[in-house]
Amino acid sequence: MSDGLTRCDWLDGSEVYHHYHDTEWGVPEYDSRALWEKLILDGFQAGLSWTTILKKREAFIEAFEGFDPHRIATWDEADVERLLANPGIVRHRGKITAAISNANAFIRLESEQSFSSYCWSFVGDTPIQGHIMRPEDRPAQTVISAVFSKDLKKRGFKFCGPTIVYAWMQACGLVNDHSIDCHRFEPCRLMASKVR
Repeated sequence: MSDGLTRCDWLDGSEVYHHYHDTEWGVPEYDSRALWEKLILDGFQAGLSWTTILKKREAFIEAFEGFDPHRIATWDEADVERLLANPGIVRHRGKITAAISNANAFIRLESEQSFSSYCWSFVGDTPIQGHIMRPEDRPAQTVISAVFSKDLKKRGFKFCGPTIVYAWMQACGLVNDHSIDCHRFEPCRLMASKVR
């Protein structure tokens, strides 16, 4: 993108990825359903590029009925087969069945507290501000993402290892890991300072 703005070094040349970086990545997300949707998509991304998921995102939203966990929790083998036949999404049986399992885990957790409150408690309800100056400064996982991942798994969530969880925390603004020189670092930092 030749608009003169400095962006994070991990971006590829795709327009969809630049748009995502400039409008969504690192923005604090407080909606429980949206947080859950993004966790599911990060699980589907495992082993693939994020650009692949972004290009298939609309198809995912349609196939997964708006990522309504209450609907997905009722799905059975016929629904798994239906999704496996859908060329618009990532067709991986393990990831599809994990999404159904994660819907049930989400509902159980929500009976105790909101998923949003649960997630944000791992960062003390305040986004962690990264200090990324070079690519090697950006970790693949952290102690917090490992603890978070372990707790999610204990609660029945799948496809949520420490690396997936950290990528999701970055995407949802629980961590602001935009490079310090990126034009999105400061706006995301300022969003983090506002009381929700």
